[in-house]
Amino acid sequence: MTVGPVEYLVVAFPGSRFTGAIAPALAEAVASKAVRILDLTFVYRGEDGTLESVELDDLDPDDLVSFEPVEGVVSGLLNSEDIRTLGESVPPGSSAALIVWEDLWAVPLTAAVRASGGQVVAHERIPAEIAEAAVAAGGGPTG
Repeated sequence: MTVGPVEYLVVAFPGSRFTGAIAPALAEAVASKAVRILDLTFVYRGEDGTLESVELDDLDPDDLVSFEPVEGVVSGLLNSEDIRTLGESVPPGSSAALIVWEDLWAVPLTAAVRASGGQVVAHERIPAEIAEAAVAAGGGPTG
């Protein structure tokens, strides 16, 4: 079974409540078959820096409604050490969604690379600020 590139994103929300504002965009990405959600975890970082992991099943039903359209295979890919490490990037007093997804659009490319005997020797994400500045300046992402 060929698996496309797997990526993660930590989205922090100021305050103590999760927001469902990103759910429609995430649901659209899943529905279009561009991505498959592999793990979705929520955390809250207290003002004192303590980190509390919140499972999807433990969310307030009012918060959960916003995430119901997001379908995917929640596999527990993030272990407790990963959650702790990623949670350290969340500002104190904020909640965050930790999202792991597979880039399904890249599965045919991944299979073709393997079938041809090729190997991916580098795969980096160019920071959005750099890509946006390059596009605005009329250049490409590398210059």
